[in-house]
Amino acid sequence: MSDFAQSVKQQADIVKVIEGYIRLRKAGAQNYVGLCPFHKEKSPSFNVQAVKQFYYCFGCQASGDVFSFVSKIENVTFPEAVRMVAQKAGIPLPKREFGSAEEAAEARLRGKLLELHETAAAWFEEQLRGPEGALAREYLAGRGLTDEGIRRFRIGYAPDSFNALRDRLSGLADAETLRLSGLFSAKETGVGPDGQAQFGPLYDRFRKRVVFPIANEGGRVIAFTARILPGAAEGDKGGPKYLNSPETPIYTKGQVLFNLDKAKAAIRQAGFALLVEGQMDCISVFLRGIQNVIATSGTAFTEHQVALLKRHTSNVVVNFDPDTAGANAAEKSIALLTEEGFHIKLVTLEEGLDPDRYIRERGVEAYMRAVRGARRQADYLIERARTAFPGGSAEQKVKAMNFLLPHIRRMPEKLAREQFAADVAQKLGIDSAVLREELRQAALKRRDRMEAPPQNTLLPFERFFIEAACNDFSGPMEYEALHRQLKSFDLRMRVKLASPDWQAHVLPNLPVGLFEQLVSRRQGQDIESTASTEEQQKFLRRVFYESSSHPRVHKQDLAIIKDLEMQAIKWAIMIKRAARNGDFDASVKLSQEILELEKELRTIEDEE
Repeated sequence: MSDFAQSVKQQADIVKVIEGYIRLRKAGAQNYVGLCPFHKEKSPSFNVQAVKQFYYCFGCQASGDVFSFVSKIENVTFPEAVRMVAQKAGIPLPKREFGSAEEAAEARLRGKLLELHETAAAWFEEQLRGPEGALAREYLAGRGLTDEGIRRFRIGYAPDSFNALRDRLSGLADAETLRLSGLFSAKETGVGPDGQAQFGPLYDRFRKRVVFPIANEGGRVIAFTARILPGAAEGDKGGPKYLNSPETPIYTKGQVLFNLDKAKAAIRQAGFALLVEGQMDCISVFLRGIQNVIATSGTAFTEHQVALLKRHTSNVVVNFDPDTAGANAAEKSIALLTEEGFHIKLVTLEEGLDPDRYIRERGVEAYMRAVRGARRQADYLIERARTAFPGGSAEQKVKAMNFLLPHIRRMPEKLAREQFAADVAQKLGIDSAVLREELRQAALKRRDRMEAPPQNTLLPFERFFIEAACNDFSGPMEYEALHRQLKSFDLRMRVKLASPDWQAHVLPNLPVGLFEQLVSRRQGQDIESTASTEEQQKFLRRVFYESSSHPRVHKQDLAIIKDLEMQAIKWAIMIKRAARNGDFDASVKLSQEILELEKELRTIEDEE
């Protein structure tokens, strides 16, 4: 251990550091106990020894010093834990050595920006308590916030002034550093001799607004969100409802999770994070005792935020607003969380309420019941697909499946993808075994879409016959009656034409052997087992896709049989004519057979 780390360990109070994460109560002269943050328990077995400066859990046997505790609970390296403990204990960090002047300048700038934001946050808090903050205090009270809640989240007020904050901070930094802080705005006036943009005077970015600080994971203020007061003019004069800090050297919107600094211990204790959209939703839920809550600040998750959250949990309950924007943000967040192996559930509150309003109107117990009743990711997404693509047609089902497949593809575990695909098939009512298998294969192979094979034109009676045979047709002719007719026809063709391969000519678009197999199929028999070859399965799959965009051909009674017979007889006539040779007796016999076939063909055509 380095000399600095040893010095920090000697000066830091392990009890005070651990109390920043969990509640401890005294249990003896120098011993403290509490619920272990590293495993779930109802009776406290986590002990902290003040004199010996170590902790031990009798439940999970976790133990160590102040650095190992911070390292484990924050999921950081040992050097990072030393720095964090030093900051908590108010011990100055040793001066860093930088590799270049530019690196040193960047570090100084970040340090100064953190100082400016801390000073600004304290100043906003003062303004809220002053006379100008009366309307803001009234608004916050109407949102159910107490003085303690306001202090906990350091909520403040930006007065209606263009230069009040600028005057407060002007003695701490030069104009360029103030501009880079994002706390001020300035109009660009042109380009200077050095090619750099030039700006006019600075003025306060946040004016006549309630201000919510945004902190990094360590609890340092790095940005603000400011809400216009109700009744104030929005638009060109009043500005947007919410005004956020721009990105700065210390703040990148997609790299911060609102309230993670306060929620991370509760997230570990609860075993999951509750993810909401806005800061006010998060604050309202947190202050009513549900402290494992974080917010994305109205945006979908980013990869950096997912990685940040995964340090603390792999279980997430998502409760975004049910409007279109909220649903889209939820889907994008689900996509990223799924790719990283998170277990996800979703809450949809009654009457489309957001978490803040729901918990204020119906109470914390009702909200907790809603969270406990959160739906599985698969159930939520399937319902979204059914809503977006209503109806039971094949076309709508294919669209719904293609909506869901990207979500299924992102699941890293094969078993989870297969189960999701099975749920989709069941809940979308996909009764075709071939399409079920196609969906399953798409899920297992992590495809984004189910593409239809190239389409070939089917003769009308071919399409009707396949659809009737595969879908247990029970129209004007009952299924069994139709199949008896088809079996009889198959037999007549084989005998009359003395050829087992007549199907290749009469039904040119069907794979060899499929006609006979489907005719022999029992009602209700699995289609997949009927189609015995991959070629036959691909053919049936194509027909199902085509039927999603082509209306089924409706024919009455034996019309399909007549069509088939006419095609077979025409084919037989052409074959026999081609078979003629110079043998007089054979020629007479063939001619007589052709006349009989032509007569039979005219009889069938006359009955049409």
